[in-house]
Amino acid sequence: MSLRGVDVAYGHRRALAGVDLEAGPGATAVLGPNGSGKSTLLRLIATVVTTPTGTVRIAGADPRRAADRVAIRRRLGYQPQSDALPHRLRVVDHLDYVAALCEITPRRLRRRWSAWALEMVGLADVAAERIGRLSGGMRRRLLFAQALLGGPDLLVCDEPLASLDAAWRSRLTTLLTHRAAEATVVVATHHADELAAVCHRVVVLDDGRVAFSGTPAALAERARGRAWDVTRPPPAGAAARAVGPGRWRLVADRPPPDAHPATPSVHDGYLVVTAGAATGAAT
Repeated sequence: MSLRGVDVAYGHRRALAGVDLEAGPGATAVLGPNGSGKSTLLRLIATVVTTPTGTVRIAGADPRRAADRVAIRRRLGYQPQSDALPHRLRVVDHLDYVAALCEITPRRLRRRWSAWALEMVGLADVAAERIGRLSGGMRRRLLFAQALLGGPDLLVCDEPLASLDAAWRSRLTTLLTHRAAEATVVVATHHADELAAVCHRVVVLDDGRVAFSGTPAALAERARGRAWDVTRPPPAGAAARAVGPGRWRLVADRPPPDAHPATPSVHDGYLVVTAGAATGAAT
């Protein structure tokens, strides 16, 4: 998959600006603040939107051409960020419908795919329930299940861990890494240390532009010498987060006197890249 000089605008606002990106087999995590263009990038890869500026090639196909767009969608599994599920439909009937859209025939085969996908996301026991009766986390897992149908070799997931508890975040992270052994996986996430850290590549978007592209280890290295553990609450506006009772991780050029050097994480590197790290001493 290749993007070159891609711009996407909504009115006068540029959601993506001059984006260059390469992603091959394996897992690529897309990080960025809210409004940075993550969802727009994934919608572009999933052929939901197209761009008049720049070039996009997915497995050699151009999504701006109708025939190529159909070819891409035949190999695509897509989990959108928004929950647009039909709440009055039963879970199993919805998956059967999506499987039919994926051109999975005959019906017996569609049912097998649906049963497998529901088992993967722990929803087999609610297959006969109407979607509207499911919790938010269950609906999120159902969206992931529909993306797995047919075993796509391009899997695009927008915030797959949203609304999930810790156990299911871990399980879906494992499922994504397993799929990445056989397919190209592109996932937008806010879970830097939980999901992005186990991906092959990380892309950081900031204000619609690529601020970083590389391995998780290379992103963490950006915070080398700037990550600190402190026991006093950091000042308001500092690039910091709680890591335990009475303990905080601070990212800053000059730490306060009681700070201890910390091994930087992917999240710490992300804060540095998005200019969240303070340049002066935190006091």
